[in-house]
Amino acid sequence: MAETVTVARPYAEAAFRAARETGTLGVWSDRLQRLAFVAKDAEMVEVIGNPNLSAGQVAQLFISLANDNDATLGNFIRVLAENERLALLPEIAALFEANKAAEEGVKEAVIQTAFPLSDADLKALVPHLEAHFKTRLTPTVVVDAELIGGVRVAVGDQVLDASVRGKLETLSAVLKN
Repeated sequence: MAETVTVARPYAEAAFRAARETGTLGVWSDRLQRLAFVAKDAEMVEVIGNPNLSAGQVAQLFISLANDNDATLGNFIRVLAENERLALLPEIAALFEANKAAEEGVKEAVIQTAFPLSDADLKALVPHLEAHFKTRLTPTVVVDAELIGGVRVAVGDQVLDASVRGKLETLSAVLKN
């Protein structure tokens, strides 16, 4: 896995630079997500690996499936095909999204809860977390019944533990000392 990410990184960075220079980060994000979806399709995996098809033919198929007449995108797909990197499109798209999130100041927040959160609860919680962590957040909710109640939020290397279990562990440590 690490090897494919290492190989995909320069392509993702090139796409990101092109998108940033033209102010089309959102457009490129959509394009790469679509292409990644196509590249993961079982039939397309066979096409990508088919030795009877030239790089140009595979690139043209991807360009037609992209349904986008952007010359930069077409060149990007051709370069990937010529270097036999079309299979890396899912990794390229993920790395592009990480670069885009960093550019926009958005971080991933893993919210652990004892019980599932409704959409309304999550929508109400996120602004408070963004104020606490002083950044925009993209939340991912994970249910962990061992928390007993409350939430535990991890944003990068910062953790906010407002769970019942966390409070009990803190109380236990205080009582032992």
